[in-house]
Amino acid sequence: MRSVDEQLARVLEAAVVPQPVRVAISEAQGLLCAEEVVTERPLPGFDQAAIDGYAVRAVDVQVPRTPAGALATASGDPAPGPVVLPVVGEVLAGSRQPVRLQPRQAVRVDTGAPLPTLADAVLPLSWTDGHAARITVNRAVRSGDFVRHTGDDVQPGDVAVRSGTVIGAAQVGLLAAVGRDKVLVNPRPRMSVISVGGELVDIDRTPGSGQVYDVNSYALSAAARDAGATVNRVGIAAGDPRRLREVVEGQLLRSEIVVISGAVGGAASEQVREVLADLGEVTVDRVAMHPGSVQGFGRLGADMVPTFLLPANPVSALVVFEVMVRPLVRVALGKRNPRRRVVTARTVGPVTSIAGRRGYLRGQLMRDEKTDEYLVQALGGAPGSSSHLLATLADANCLVLVAEDVTEVRTGDEVQVVFLAQRG
Repeated sequence: MRSVDEQLARVLEAAVVPQPVRVAISEAQGLLCAEEVVTERPLPGFDQAAIDGYAVRAVDVQVPRTPAGALATASGDPAPGPVVLPVVGEVLAGSRQPVRLQPRQAVRVDTGAPLPTLADAVLPLSWTDGHAARITVNRAVRSGDFVRHTGDDVQPGDVAVRSGTVIGAAQVGLLAAVGRDKVLVNPRPRMSVISVGGELVDIDRTPGSGQVYDVNSYALSAAARDAGATVNRVGIAAGDPRRLREVVEGQLLRSEIVVISGAVGGAASEQVREVLADLGEVTVDRVAMHPGSVQGFGRLGADMVPTFLLPANPVSALVVFEVMVRPLVRVALGKRNPRRRVVTARTVGPVTSIAGRRGYLRGQLMRDEKTDEYLVQALGGAPGSSSHLLATLADANCLVLVAEDVTEVRTGDEVQVVFLAQRG
């Protein structure tokens, strides 16, 4: 029996990071940038107003300081009287018409509008009486106030997005801001998901006696998309060996990863392994984990495509996917850490596990409002429980890890917990 760590190391040795591709920035979200994006022009590209107001020369609105006065300057000092400036024009955002400001004049400007020549500050509307033709200044501004200067964000030659950065909304926005419509990224690995089993029918049919819906191709495809893969859900493969071989060979040509569920245990699995034997080497082993201890892995086809054989049990298949397949997808994406976040939590009830196997038990993770510590309630998966119940996995937001040498965890003991995907 292999340990979990031995099996996972074997899997990750087969990881291949696809060659970077150039994609539209609208398609790059969630992927790793594979180049240093160097800006060619400053951002912003011109001095612009950061607020609605009046473009002015700061020197023209500096009210002289005296012991008495009606107005207050920006520093709070009293002033002898109001400063009044004529409004000689207006500049809207997007204007391309150059405007020159003369001494002791003001120009009305919108947020984002280019600053007139000689203007070095913007006087907010609320700091004036807002008159259309002539404004009375209530507060002074300093040079540079409320102005976005050329290159404040990035200068030519600056790196806007670094190689290895996960491209999120902010990175997409920055790429657009510096004029990049495409970017080099590590692409999503392509995964094919196949189900086998004579008892399976698709969800658009009514199961007959002895038949069940094909749950795994849908559930595993969803898990693969959550991991970051591009998924081809093949669905149910025909039981005829020649047809099955054609299906698998076709998917090996279009995929970086192939997952076949229902391929361990039972007569169907023997047939699958006979078909795969001609395409490469896949071994079925017992791995010291539960659920999903019986699983297969190997590399098939001319490109040595990593191929997984998963149990027919939907819960076991999803747990094996989480432990073995998801890390491979994350490595193929170029992620530095393919594992999910792990935290320590205190159990709110007893937990039992199988001796000699690492337990991956469904659980609900909570936070104590008073102590702020994590608490976890195991939902199932213990010896003698119904490990096949998909509803309990749907209720779970974490997996409770129980070490191989532990069979019982008491209420209040600390355990390691793996976060699953956030919901809501």
